[in-house]
Amino acid sequence: MATGQRGAGYRGFLLLSIFLGTGWAARAGQMLYSVSEETDKGSFVGNITKDLGLRPRELAERGVRIVSKGKTQLFSLNPRSGSLVTAGRIDREELCAQSPRCLINLNILIEDKMNLHPVEVEIMDVNDNAPRFLTEEINIKIMENAVPGVRFPLKEATDSDVGTNSLQKYQLSPNRHFSLVVQNGDDSTKYPELVLEKVLDREEEGIHHLVLTAYDGGDPPRSGTASIRVTVVDVNDHTPVFSLPRYQATVPENVPVGTRLLTVNATDLDEGANGEVTYSFWKITPELLQIFHLSSLTGELSTLKGLDYEDSSFYELEVQAQDGAGSLTKAKALITILDVNDNAPEVTVTSVSSPVPEDTPPGTVVALFYLQDKDSGKNGEVTCSFPESLPFKLERSIDNYYRLVTAQNLDREKMSVYNITLKATDGGIPPLSTETHLSIHLSDTNDNPPTFSDSSYSIYIPENNLRGASIFSVTAQDPDSDKNAQITYALDEDTIQGVPVSSYVSINSDTGVLYALGSFDYEQFRNLQLRVTAYDSGDPPLSSNVSVNLFVLDKNDNAPEILYPVLPTDGSTGMELAPRSAEPGYLVTKVVAVDRDSGPNAWLSYRLLKASEPGLFSVGLHTGEVRTARALLDRDALKQSLVVAVQDHGQPPLSATVTLTVAVANSIPDVLADLGSIRTPSEPDDSDITLYLVAAVATVSCVFLVFVTVLLALRLWRWHKSHVLQATGGGLEDVPASHFVGLDGVQAFLQTYSHEVSLTADSRKSHIIFPQPNYVDTLISQDSCEKSDSLLTSIYFQECKGETPSDQQAPPNTDWRFSQAQRPGTSGSQNGDETGTWPNNQFDTEMLQAMILASASEAADGSSTLGGGAGTMGLSARYGPQFTLQHVPDYRQNVYIPGSNATLTNAAGKRDGKAPAGGNGNKKKSGKKEKK
Repeated sequence: MATGQRGAGYRGFLLLSIFLGTGWAARAGQMLYSVSEETDKGSFVGNITKDLGLRPRELAERGVRIVSKGKTQLFSLNPRSGSLVTAGRIDREELCAQSPRCLINLNILIEDKMNLHPVEVEIMDVNDNAPRFLTEEINIKIMENAVPGVRFPLKEATDSDVGTNSLQKYQLSPNRHFSLVVQNGDDSTKYPELVLEKVLDREEEGIHHLVLTAYDGGDPPRSGTASIRVTVVDVNDHTPVFSLPRYQATVPENVPVGTRLLTVNATDLDEGANGEVTYSFWKITPELLQIFHLSSLTGELSTLKGLDYEDSSFYELEVQAQDGAGSLTKAKALITILDVNDNAPEVTVTSVSSPVPEDTPPGTVVALFYLQDKDSGKNGEVTCSFPESLPFKLERSIDNYYRLVTAQNLDREKMSVYNITLKATDGGIPPLSTETHLSIHLSDTNDNPPTFSDSSYSIYIPENNLRGASIFSVTAQDPDSDKNAQITYALDEDTIQGVPVSSYVSINSDTGVLYALGSFDYEQFRNLQLRVTAYDSGDPPLSSNVSVNLFVLDKNDNAPEILYPVLPTDGSTGMELAPRSAEPGYLVTKVVAVDRDSGPNAWLSYRLLKASEPGLFSVGLHTGEVRTARALLDRDALKQSLVVAVQDHGQPPLSATVTLTVAVANSIPDVLADLGSIRTPSEPDDSDITLYLVAAVATVSCVFLVFVTVLLALRLWRWHKSHVLQATGGGLEDVPASHFVGLDGVQAFLQTYSHEVSLTADSRKSHIIFPQPNYVDTLISQDSCEKSDSLLTSIYFQECKGETPSDQQAPPNTDWRFSQAQRPGTSGSQNGDETGTWPNNQFDTEMLQAMILASASEAADGSSTLGGGAGTMGLSARYGPQFTLQHVPDYRQNVYIPGSNATLTNAAGKRDGKAPAGGNGNKKKSGKKEKK
């Protein structure tokens, strides 16, 4: 290993150099080392740092590294010890074949000064290869009349090792007829020959089996064997004879595959099979068998694949001619390959200094590269050039290394990057050339801030985006280089609705990509203003900013919400009442719904999805009003179940459904009479509760009827008494007419009194609600008749002085109705029919909603009602006794104000100083009635 294993010749040369006082200078500063093959990875070769006058830690500081010409790195530098070590297993036979000496040349580069130091490492051979025969069996044919002493050449063995580790001797297995003689060739090759010692007798023994063993001189020695098969044949008087002892051919390396190189020829004077000659290779390696082909019949030698001068310029082949009896003779075929300029020069860039400061003085080395050409002679002579207009020049270093140095001062303001084209040209005809491009960058100071391509950016993103998804990317450019052009991005501190901007959006500081930290909600906010600042990495850093406007687009992510009818909190189902005398088009109830989306996503349409009796009811497409489609018949069931679907116009559309239960009856007693048909069998406890409720309703109804009967009797008595007094002139003119009532008034009172009943068949509790009486059919007096009886504060009769009471009901007051301008959206079309058109775009719809919200905000000043009886909005006369405030076909019922429980009022009436009109004519409610 290392110096201790160097060859004897090298040690003699080193001692002679020391005696002569030349030392390392005798080899022009070249360092010589040696190492044995097959050593482990990391084996010591030589102390580079000591020979270079460096310390181990300076290897990394000064950029010391190995530069080799081959593709495979055989050696490396140990950064701790500074020694040259093996980079892997080294096979001498693979690198140098059987050359007496195996030398590997490499260079040590000190990069800070671009200095090269040549190193030569000799690979010492070890006995790692045993002798090997090309064929495991050797066949020989001998005539039975052969004279003792005749020699028969045998195929020799090969050993990849050199020196004493190579092939040294042969040995033949003991036998009675043959012996072994070894001949030494001109190239020191040992050729074994088989010698006949005793006459053969084919009849006695036709085949003889022998073993030939080859030994090398290693310690311990290695060996290889081959079996010899000797066949005894009849007499063959002549052996084949070649026309020439040596055949030669010279061809260029670019000959096509299959080209005939030469033809060997041998003749045999025997006749028949003994005179038939066949040709074959005598001694050839498997590699050569893949390159050359020898015809066994014609003796033509041709190529099997392309020849390459760079791989080998000369081939020596041995061929044999053998007749049918087994006699053979040998000849040599010598193939010389001529070089052709088929390889372009190669430029290997070893080191490049980039960037180069612009104040670098002239003569500074900025690049080191190596030129080579695999061709030989003039084809391998390489020259290098580049444009003269550049402020650089070329200087030749050792071997074929060149240095690129600065020739004048550099100025980055004139040129920040120099793209240099190195052109290497060989001396062949025609010449071949190769171009290599180098980029030399100049460093700069930080004098330019980052700039954005636009002054502002607008982003449009649909709501309900994925959390963490990238939504936009901002990019700033900086004309500086290196760290002065490295840009980082940040969001300026700001708040939106009291929440920091960084809670909604984040930015990648390196790429400028904006990410949504949450899912945006169009109903929460529609615009987000950001400011992004870009900083460079200079000293001091420079920055610039840009505004980013993020607009959230609405998506149909909210299904319609049903405001009416509202399901009771205990899970029961409310019931609507429709009189059997209702005409087609009678308004039974109204489904009110809103959608928190905007634009077409909030346009609602209603349709009847399912009905227990199809064709009986219809639903307004845009209003949601449930009306009778035909007259009610006696055969129609008391309980009618309707499923109404509310659907928006989004893509895809969303919908909601509500189930309505309509009781077809004229009054509460009719409902109670058929109560059993409404409910379904349930548990025993539910049946008992319902029974108790029915009994309670019946009791209250009886008490109320008794009360009414007594009240009527008193009224009749007073009326009779007043007539008696009038007849007698008693002066009863000052008694209010409203204290008297006739039979028509009683009938109207009984007919107009109603109950709102909420019954369910599948809940544990049923609801019976007794609201205040409705006065649809009650006759009212003139405006001058304003007194009300203290006992019946809710019943009014019309009786004016000097006029006969009329049985005709006064026409309803139309002041409560809304004008066409007050009926936008889904509460009613502007044309007053079911075919009202929607707003044609999202802008119109949002303006309409804004107007509605403004009106609702102005009107919602408390819990006051729009007029009429409490909770009726004065619409009892239009929608029937069961219709309450939630039934009003008013656009304000489609306005949803989150967080507010205020009841919308008739603000217009308050501004005008007018009392809201009731639902029973022009009669105003008295203060006593309001208190009641």
